[in-house]
Amino acid sequence: MNPLRVVLPPLADLTLDSPLDYAWLDRQGQVTSAGQSTLSGLGQRGKTPAISFFLHPRDSLLASIDLPNLSASKTTAAVQCAAQALILGDCEQMYIAHSPRDEQGRVHIAWLSRQWLAHFGQLVRLAGLNVRGVHPAAYCLPVSEGAVACVWGGQLLVRYSVQQAAVHPAPEEALSDLLLESAGSLQWIGEGMDNDAISRLPDARRWSGPLPGWGLHGGMGRQGIRGTGWGRAAACCALAIAVWTVGLNLYAAREAGVGQQLKAQMKLRVKQAFPELPVILNPLQQARQQLKARQEGSATDPTRRFAHLLNQAGSAMPFIAGSVQGLAFDSSELHLSLIADARRAPSDPQWQTMLAGAGVDVSPSDDGWSLRPAAEPATRNADTSGEADDE
Repeated sequence: MNPLRVVLPPLADLTLDSPLDYAWLDRQGQVTSAGQSTLSGLGQRGKTPAISFFLHPRDSLLASIDLPNLSASKTTAAVQCAAQALILGDCEQMYIAHSPRDEQGRVHIAWLSRQWLAHFGQLVRLAGLNVRGVHPAAYCLPVSEGAVACVWGGQLLVRYSVQQAAVHPAPEEALSDLLLESAGSLQWIGEGMDNDAISRLPDARRWSGPLPGWGLHGGMGRQGIRGTGWGRAAACCALAIAVWTVGLNLYAAREAGVGQQLKAQMKLRVKQAFPELPVILNPLQQARQQLKARQEGSATDPTRRFAHLLNQAGSAMPFIAGSVQGLAFDSSELHLSLIADARRAPSDPQWQTMLAGAGVDVSPSDDGWSLRPAAEPATRNADTSGEADDE
């Protein structure tokens, strides 16, 4: 919808039925229509856009201060301190707003009674209107290469840039100084200027100024104020959260499916390795138990001990393949007889390391190799201590 701008009377006298001047602008900032209404009348029009309100010149208190390049929080604190020297009265009762620091190092500030702003906010809520911004009177003027000025409400309004403007309660003295400063670049709107050397702008341009990036609407509280992008930002955040939640659930479901597949594969492999198990509930734990039982059983059962030693010999000693002439096994030792050409072991000791890791001791014999289960550490320690005692 096209922008709507409304000029307020002094806030101390404002009611729902106070007459207000308003103007509709097109998207290029040109006035399409103007008229007069009230807050109640604007609220009864039905759906209206967020309104930019401009204060009466009497409520438009402006100043500029020079500040170094500070962070946002420190700039706000510096503005609050500087405003104490400019405000006649209790600073706690005033709402102070300020612009960003410009290229010249200046910060432009405005202040207004919190009580009046709260009163205005209450009237706006009662009328059912949305507020886009509340700005001092001079910010309705257009921005040009030089200063733009007019007399309104018995005071001189001057617009210098998008962020900077001024309101002078003594228009004659201020205008003299302004003419000297502007050096012929001053532009005038409305009556009250007889100097033909000064260029004039149409009266309709009084409404067409670009809005600054700051204002006094923050002192009204959250109710009645509709930010230009907060609703859309909140909707985008909600949509992002919803998409993230759905994506997380899909990812969790996929990972759960992968976990079930892995568990099924583990059950199948354990069942193939240990067919004697009737039911497999915890594949990993049951496989460890079966392996431990087989290892413990191989230490006492001669048949399992023979199979264990033969298994390890075939895995760790591939160099004896095709060279074994005979096997001899007693209750604890496996003897491999090899042909004469294959009795020499390879120089790489890795095969002995593999056998030691599997709990098998290996030693050469006259015609081959002898393999036996490695002695337990506790047994070896006991044997060593016994030998020491004997000595």
